[in-house]
Amino acid sequence: MFVYELLTAHAAGAEAPELLAQGRAMRDAIVADLLAAGDVEVTCADAGESRTAASARLEYVAPARDEAPFDFVRRLAGVHDLAWVVAPETDGVLAALARAVPRPSWIGCDARAIELAASKTATFERLAAAGIATPPCLAPGAAAQARRFVVKPDDGAGACDTRVHDSMAAAVADFERRRARGQRAVLQPWIDGEALSLSLLVHAGGAELLSINRQRIEIDAAGEVAYRGVQIDAIGRSTPLARTLEALAQRVVRAVPGLAGFVGLDVVAAAREPVLIEINPRVTCAYAGLSRALGRNLARDVLAAHLREHG
Repeated sequence: MFVYELLTAHAAGAEAPELLAQGRAMRDAIVADLLAAGDVEVTCADAGESRTAASARLEYVAPARDEAPFDFVRRLAGVHDLAWVVAPETDGVLAALARAVPRPSWIGCDARAIELAASKTATFERLAAAGIATPPCLAPGAAAQARRFVVKPDDGAGACDTRVHDSMAAAVADFERRRARGQRAVLQPWIDGEALSLSLLVHAGGAELLSINRQRIEIDAAGEVAYRGVQIDAIGRSTPLARTLEALAQRVVRAVPGLAGFVGLDVVAAAREPVLIEINPRVTCAYAGLSRALGRNLARDVLAAHLREHG
């Protein structure tokens, strides 16, 4: 099995060390689970800066000098039975990597599901059509009843480049500035409530809700939003909220064909009902430590689900 995480594979996290640390944690958790499964040999992509000791079933490989991520992943996937890739959806990166690998070898969501989840506008349109509560994407001149508003990239991940505003006028000004710079952005009402993430194992029969996690989200005095980590498996699955969230997860999976493997959903537990904020069609930060918390090997379970469907 070839395991690839974009930042650690290309030493690309110098300007954002926190993202590099998150990428390494996700990658190392996947590799540890695969090795613990007992019958998987792993080749792990690494630029040479974050390697642990290799073993009989683990080796590291670095891209050739100036080799693009797309070419590197295609080359290594070609000499491995399976490829498990962790990369952002932003700028079409994850979807392009998915298309570089034959579908039977690609662990995770297919390229079409990734592309849809990467766009907040496309996600809103698909989920709204399925009757799932999600923040609407507002036109600058729209009348909207909300206490606060948020502006963020249409294809951004998480809290990156996200700003909360106390008025529609301020939000519109932010939105127009981004559009003038050639950026695709969305303007949405800010949803008040508890910030949660759902970790799912998605397979041909539907979705298993693995854990409900609390996200630590901070907003500074200027309205900048920052992600400060996640508390995994924070809410028990026997609660009424958990049952509601499990039903929500099943509806999302039915609405977005092509979701597969480990998938994350960002949700706000609002006063009336949970509101889906974002679909993460890949391993998320919540994966690190989750196998230990649940007492099961999640990588083995993801791999088994993939092999049942793709042989």
